Amino acid sequence: MFASRGATGGGKGGKYSVEDLYGISKKPKASSSSGSIVAKSGARSSKTSEQRTESEALASQILEAAHRLVERRRLELYLRECGLSLAECEAERSAMTYRNLGKSGLRVSCLGLGELVLKAGEIFISMAENLMTIAYENGVNLFDTAEVYASGRAEITLGNIIKKKGWRRSSFVITTKIYWGGQAETERGLSRKHIIEGLRGSLSRLQLDYVDIVFANRNDVNSPMEEIVRAMTFVINQGMAMYWGTSRWSAMEIMEAYSVARQFNLIPPVCEQAEYHYFQRDKVEVQLPELYHKIGVGAMTWSPLACGLITGKYSDGVPECSRAAMKGYQWLKERVNSEEGRRQLAKIKELHLLADRLGCTAAQLAIAWCLRSEGVSSVLLGVSNTDQLLENLGILSQMTPQTITEIDALLGNKPHSKKESRA
Repeated sequence: MFASRGATGGGKGGKYSVEDLYGISKKPKASSSSGSIVAKSGARSSKTSEQRTESEALASQILEAAHRLVERRRLELYLRECGLSLAECEAERSAMTYRNLGKSGLRVSCLGLGELVLKAGEIFISMAENLMTIAYENGVNLFDTAEVYASGRAEITLGNIIKKKGWRRSSFVITTKIYWGGQAETERGLSRKHIIEGLRGSLSRLQLDYVDIVFANRNDVNSPMEEIVRAMTFVINQGMAMYWGTSRWSAMEIMEAYSVARQFNLIPPVCEQAEYHYFQRDKVEVQLPELYHKIGVGAMTWSPLACGLITGKYSDGVPECSRAAMKGYQWLKERVNSEEGRRQLAKIKELHLLADRLGCTAAQLAIAWCLRSEGVSSVLLGVSNTDQLLENLGILSQMTPQTITEIDALLGNKPHSKKESRA
């Protein structure tokens, strides 16, 4: 069948050979002498055997090539039905690294887009759309927001962008956080009422049927742990969320939630959102790895650049256009101008020299350093322009043990695990 197709194409004299179509190397047949009429019986038998072997080998190559061609064609047809091309899939597969969220089966990009890009009151909506588009096209599939960001306007912005772009809902992960939803007493906290009503409000603003992960955005001492876990289990069972996680919870609180879930056959949390950078290490490097191994809780970290401190923008004071100069960030300005802040800035200058030596920026080095930590599923980026995003996406491919050791020696704040402390 395939040989007959090959004989009807173009090429020499308007025909393609099987070798032209499938790239098969075929040995030339041995030509017999025109004057020779009678050959020895043994020679004829040997030549027939060789020709049979060549024909079988050729047939095997044709069959294998045909199978590959058919499988590729089937894949292309399937992807076309999904609105994709094979080239796009291959590009997306190689552009970004993906990790499991804790020990769940959810695969998230190692870099996610965090709340700063989505605060509609702080940057233009068009810029937010540009940033999300660049991130998505570079393989980022994780977008984080919260009901409290810009009093809900961040979720509206995110929802409008997703609807406008027309991205397949199955191709990205949306997370939101519940705690501070409004001014009324019943519009904040982690009561069953607010978890359910707050998430419904978020879904309405996002224009989505569900979020992939709903986070409890700090623990609520006024709500019993069983009530919180039961409410999170309810919203998952109702299809309003796929998973739930914690944010700014202590290891003891996370363990309590897990124990309650196991006791009453409920759904435990899969992830903790935690601050993590050069100067905030204990929780992510000591406490969370233990939870990861014991109960499978992963880490989604934020503020890898310590609110911009690591970029070096505050080395010569607080610029007028910086975040530390904005209303509501007085705490950051005080931190920069404190004695501890000046010591950190001195170390940051040395880290910049190390980054220069490695051929990357200080921001890229800091993000790669965060990703090297065990149990960290994704690092959330906070960017306000495309240059920052493209810089952050170009992180180091890997951190060598020598580089990690050098950074630890420079910082001088490596935390010790319980085993190391006992030793």
